Amino acid sequence: MHNDDQSPRLPWYGVRTRANCEKTVALSLRAKGFDQFLPVYHRHCRWSDRVVEADRPLFPGYVFCRFDMKKRLPILTTPGIVSIIGFGNEPTPIDEAEIEAVRLLSESGFVTEPCLYLREGQRIRINSGPLKGLEGILLKKKSDWRMLVSITLLQRSVSAQIDSAWVTSA
Repeated sequence: MHNDDQSPRLPWYGVRTRANCEKTVALSLRAKGFDQFLPVYHRHCRWSDRVVEADRPLFPGYVFCRFDMKKRLPILTTPGIVSIIGFGNEPTPIDEAEIEAVRLLSESGFVTEPCLYLREGQRIRINSGPLKGLEGILLKKKSDWRMLVSITLLQRSVSAQIDSAWVTSA
């Protein structure tokens, strides 16, 4: 529930929803008095006879909510909620800085969209563009993403700058 400025802030949790129920869940949580967050992006959807503009969740299947983990029953009984994200049966809080970063991006006016979660050192495959089908290791050099390909016997590697839109995890 909402906190006043004197009480410590409750942590954010990720709540898994049924397919296409994110908006309904967010509205239900708000109606119950919980601080919820559903980041969305603006998308143009082409239908057979027209183009429709729609807000879609940045994280399909998830809504973020602040609550006391010991008082989670009202969350779990909300229609459309599948589970609270965590390890094992224990809900795990999400870092406040990560939620704030997503909030700033989604409210900035910049064009946002969901993308594949990639981490440096991960094995990747190029799925489009001139390098389609090539596999390697993802590197970051300054602000650029690069793909590393190695010749093991020579113990030598080569890297090339890539467009993150071409990438999928291998």
